[in-house]
Amino acid sequence: MIVITAAIFGALLGALRARHHGGNRLDMLQWGGSFAIAFALIGLIATIVIERQF
Repeated sequence: MIVITAAIFGALLGALRARHHGGNRLDMLQWGGSFAIAFALIGLIATIVIERQF
């Protein structure tokens, strides 16, 4: 669940960042995809750490 939430948050954050810098639709898709992958990876690591502790 953490991974999905992090990926969605990352996609929104990336799209908003591209929009803020004056990017077009393709820029927003690229930044959103990149941030979604990065945040999903961070969420996956967080999930593994949490599961290992309990």
